[in-house]
Amino acid sequence: MDGSKDIWNLPNSLTIFRIALIPVLVFLLQSPSEVYGIMSVLVFSVASITDWLDGYIARKRGIVTTLGKFLDPVADKLLIASALIMLVSLGRVPAWMVVVIIGREIAVTGLRSIASSEGIVIEASDLGKGKTIFQISALIGLLLHHDYFHIDFHVAGMATLWVALILTAWSGFDYFYKFIKVILR
Repeated sequence: MDGSKDIWNLPNSLTIFRIALIPVLVFLLQSPSEVYGIMSVLVFSVASITDWLDGYIARKRGIVTTLGKFLDPVADKLLIASALIMLVSLGRVPAWMVVVIIGREIAVTGLRSIASSEGIVIEASDLGKGKTIFQISALIGLLLHHDYFHIDFHVAGMATLWVALILTAWSGFDYFYKFIKVILR
């Protein structure tokens, strides 16, 4: 897992592709139309799949790079934050929820940076992984927004976002708890 390996490997290329999809998603979310909503779900879903795929390939092939370790979480946060901010502008998500979610991401990223500078590694927790799964699921429902197959995707998305919000706060507190526990040893 050498940081000097070729940075243009497949996992890093997938991460860069995910970042490149963000402006496309933002463009699509400037319109409340159903067609653009479906297109935004497709773009968001492809981007979300690359999140899992790049990590899987990097670990399986042993091509984890320093650039990948930096870019992957940045790409994830940019994707989620961009979708949430655009959904606020469409009136589909309360701004306060987005502030809590993005605030947690910034706080945990800062905490992990501080911990890293002190030689402390705070690994991603199962709570954090669960939070991500619920955020992605909620965003898919909220991007669809309309009724399909007798399902109100906005209501389903908001219900899932509430679960994501709880996991977001809980996992954020968990990261801080772990950090304080290590510092006080």
